[in-house]
Amino acid sequence: MDLGIPTGELALLLGALLAAGFVTGLLAGMLGIGGGGILVPVLYELFGTLGADDAIRMHLAVGTSLAVIIPTSLRSFAAHRARGAVDMDLLKSMALPVIAGVCLGAALARYSNDAVLKAIWVVAATLMCARLYLGRRGWQLGDEIPGNPFRALYGGFVGLVSVLMSIGGGVFVTTMMALYGRPMQNAVATSSGFGPLIAIPGALGFVWAGWRVAGLPPGSLGYVSLLGAILIIPTSVLAAPIGVRIAHGISRRQLELAFATFLLLVSVRFLLSL
Repeated sequence: MDLGIPTGELALLLGALLAAGFVTGLLAGMLGIGGGGILVPVLYELFGTLGADDAIRMHLAVGTSLAVIIPTSLRSFAAHRARGAVDMDLLKSMALPVIAGVCLGAALARYSNDAVLKAIWVVAATLMCARLYLGRRGWQLGDEIPGNPFRALYGGFVGLVSVLMSIGGGVFVTTMMALYGRPMQNAVATSSGFGPLIAIPGALGFVWAGWRVAGLPPGSLGYVSLLGAILIIPTSVLAAPIGVRIAHGISRRQLELAFATFLLLVSVRFLLSL
């Protein structure tokens, strides 16, 4: 693909990728999320600027974002686990359903067009916005998180929606744990462990889904742009431990509201493009 981009504009795009990587890592550490809420819209615009076919731009954005989430989520999870804040029993009990949901999502992505992925992103992001804007810490459904079949069904849902949005599933897991009375730091730490469970099989699934698809940018494996991932990963990995330290030291409400506003603006952008 001939880039054909002026030097100044290319430098701006590269700067945006590096900045997006830093914010991705920060959010992964602070909120236990994968950061795809930041990366997907940035990558979507980048691939459009580089001349990628509109039919595969969203697939490329989601797949590449999942690849970036792998090292970021592993670093975030390791940092939280080192502090002894991760509920490993809950993580293990939901691992297989989450992976099954991810595999189903990757298969859906292979046979879905650009509009389907955008629609899923808009609906899920809008629900996340509502939770972040309106959710109150005092809301509680019980004192103990239910066992199966609740955990299996919820885990499958988390895996399916998260891989199609390219998020680590942290928003859904954190919400569930908070609604059952878990301390927020424990919820954030545990949710970070779901990131690798979603990102690793998810990225592999998007490689498979986009294998031999026409019009992919140079340096791509299926719907994963290796060039984009290489540019973003270093700053995201460096920023993840910073986010962890912040998560264990300050209130997160203002960041939640800022992130919700960002998701809302991106949802409107995607909705208008449908």
